[in-house]
Amino acid sequence: MREENWFQEWFSSPYYHLLYDHHSDDEGFAFINRIINHLQPPSSSKMLDIACEKGRHSRALAEKGFDVTGINLSFDSIREAKKSENENLHFFQHDMRLPFWIQYFNYAFNFFTSFGYFRTRREHDNAIRTVAKSLITNGVFVMDYLNVRYEENNLEKNSKEIADGIEFKIAKWDDAENFYKQIQLEEKGEIRNLVTEKVAKFTLKHFTEMFAKQELHIQEVYGDYKFKDYDIHKSPRLIMIAKRVRN
Repeated sequence: MREENWFQEWFSSPYYHLLYDHHSDDEGFAFINRIINHLQPPSSSKMLDIACEKGRHSRALAEKGFDVTGINLSFDSIREAKKSENENLHFFQHDMRLPFWIQYFNYAFNFFTSFGYFRTRREHDNAIRTVAKSLITNGVFVMDYLNVRYEENNLEKNSKEIADGIEFKIAKWDDAENFYKQIQLEEKGEIRNLVTEKVAKFTLKHFTEMFAKQELHIQEVYGDYKFKDYDIHKSPRLIMIAKRVRN
């Protein structure tokens, strides 16, 4: 697996879905309910779910009556997501670094640290630009990211997970710019490396700058999925609500 673009193959790997899909969605769906109750979007709102994977959270939004479009890099994930398409739910294989529909959406969402894994800052800027240009004026973007300082202080260096009888060995570490997560597979007594994930240490300051370059201005910041106040050291998440305001 190519180190610089590890995510392209990994997100389509059956082992990726085996490792992550079994995690409980209860907290994620509860968060989506809270964000919708908080934002109070009109029923006619058009929504973009960026890095939607197989579409489970897009479906949750569509079930509330909104017009939802999900995009994801993985062909396999989108193929699966398309099985649930209907008149107000659509999916497209698309790279978030490239332009998508321009000035079309009222709301855009990027849930559960589905960002930060590109090789260069320019690529990340391009992804934010895609989001900004997809929104109408005064459109809203919600990004849910890890909180760097909290992760640094609570990094679990070694752990194991078992899914469908397969044991995954997980090692985590960090440096000045990134968090790393090496995932190994132990099956029938053999160990082999699957991937080393890499996520950038983007802080609120970084996002404020990246967003502002694309006419996105942060309006609110929260520190967890229950909308508690953000604390740079104690909050497990960095949840930002930004608005597209043209200069």
